[in-house]
Amino acid sequence: MRGKVSLSLLASALVVNAMAADDLAGMFKEGKASGQLRAFFIDRDYDGYSNATSVHRNATAVGGYLKYDTGAWNGVSLGAAFYTSNGLFLKDKTTSSGADNPEVDPTLLGKSNDSVTYLGEAYLQYKNGNTTFKGGRQKLDTPLAGSDDARMLPNLFEAYVLTNTDVKDTTLIAAHVTKFAQGTFGRAYNGAGGVPDKVLSGTSGYSLVDTKNYVGEFVDMGTYAIGDNTGGVSVLAAVYTGIKGLKLQLWDYYAHDILNAVYTEANYGWSYASGISPYVGVQWINERDVGSNNASPALELNKIESDFVAAKVGAKIGNCDVSVAVSHNTKDDASAINGGTVSPWGGMPAYTQGMVTRHQFMAGTDAWKVAASYDWKDYGVNLNTGVFYVEYDMDPLNGYSDAVSADKATEAGFDIIYNPQVVKNLQLRLRGNFPRGYKETTAGNMGWDEYRVIANYNF
Repeated sequence: MRGKVSLSLLASALVVNAMAADDLAGMFKEGKASGQLRAFFIDRDYDGYSNATSVHRNATAVGGYLKYDTGAWNGVSLGAAFYTSNGLFLKDKTTSSGADNPEVDPTLLGKSNDSVTYLGEAYLQYKNGNTTFKGGRQKLDTPLAGSDDARMLPNLFEAYVLTNTDVKDTTLIAAHVTKFAQGTFGRAYNGAGGVPDKVLSGTSGYSLVDTKNYVGEFVDMGTYAIGDNTGGVSVLAAVYTGIKGLKLQLWDYYAHDILNAVYTEANYGWSYASGISPYVGVQWINERDVGSNNASPALELNKIESDFVAAKVGAKIGNCDVSVAVSHNTKDDASAINGGTVSPWGGMPAYTQGMVTRHQFMAGTDAWKVAASYDWKDYGVNLNTGVFYVEYDMDPLNGYSDAVSADKATEAGFDIIYNPQVVKNLQLRLRGNFPRGYKETTAGNMGWDEYRVIANYNF
C-alpha cells in the first residue's frame, strides 16, 4: 500500500478489519478492496558524467497495487495485494544515444527494463486483545528494513511479526524476516559492478552483489545482501510514547551470519503559546559482524564495525517547518567498506539523506542538511511546498570516489505536493534534485538535474 505503514507506530503496521465476521462466509463478505493507481515520469540529465559523455535518461510508467483484506473471523483475517509497473513510450530499453534519444531510466521498471506484475502481499493475521501476529508477504517500514517507496514499486518482505501493546504507552515487537523483494528504486544501484559500486549500493539501502535483477522476487535476506543464504534477520523492538511530546525507539536487527545492528532514536517536541513548536531528535546506529559470514572478501564483510550518529533541530512556525540536521559516520580501514554503515534492505532513516544522495553512511562522512516546507492551506489550497540543501564532506576512505583526497558532494532539491479538491484521494507531485560532486573520478565529477512528475490516486 502507498500510505506509510510503520511497524514503529502502535497498530498502524498491522491493521485489521474492524468488523467481526460471524462465520467464514462473513469473513469474505465483509472484506474490503483498496489500492493505488500511480503514474510516474522521471527525467535525469547528467552534467559532466565521465567529463566527456552527455548522458540523458528518462522513463514513464503506470501501475500501482490492488489489495484485498477479508473481515476478521475469531481474530483471523487474510490479505493479498498485486503490484504492477508498466512502461510507456519506451523506444528502446537499452540504447543510449545522447540527449536526442535518451536511455531508459531503470528505476521505474523490472528486470531488463520490462514491465512487471507480481503477488507482493499474501498474509495471515491474527489479533487477540493487544497482541497481533502477521505472517507472510507484507510491506514493512522499520528503520533498517523498509519499503523505500521512492519510485514505482516499494520493497516488500516475507516476515513473521508479533506486536503487543499490553504495557502502557509501549509497543513491543518481535519479528523474523526471511525474504526481501526489491522494489524498482533498487535498480538505481549495481552491487555487482565492482567495489565502488558495492559501497554505494550497500550504504544506500541495497545489495552488495545484486545486478538489478531482483525486482518483485522474494529471495533470502542474505542471498540478496551478500550472495549467501543466511537464514534471515531476527528483530526485537520497543517504542515508548508515554511522555507528552516524547518518542523513544530501540531496535535490534540480528542478521544471521552477517551483522547485528542496533538502532536508537529519541524525538521530543513542545509548543509555546506564540504558536511556535520546536522539536529535536537524535539517532544512533551501531553495527558489528556476527556469525561465520565470509562473503565478499574484497569488502572484508567478516569484519563489520561502524557507528553512525545524527542530530536534528527544527521548529514549526504556523504553517512553516524549518530544520537543520548533522551526522557523522565512523571510519576504519580494517573493516567492511572502511567502517561505513551497511544497510542492504531498504532501511534509510538518516536525518541527513538527500532525495537521491545517501552518502551519509559512507566511511568518515560528515553531513549537514537544511530543509524548509510550507503548507498553503490558509490560502484555501491543498498545497505543500518544500526545499532542502544537503552537503557531504567525505573522508578519503569513503570507498566510492576515486580521488585520494576528501571529496564534497552536495544536493539541492524541491518537492511540491498538490491534492486537488475536485478529485478526492488524488495527489499530484513535482520533485526535483540537483546533485553535484556525487562521484569524483579522474575523469571528472558526476552530477545531474532530475525532475519527477507523479500522480497517485488512492481508493
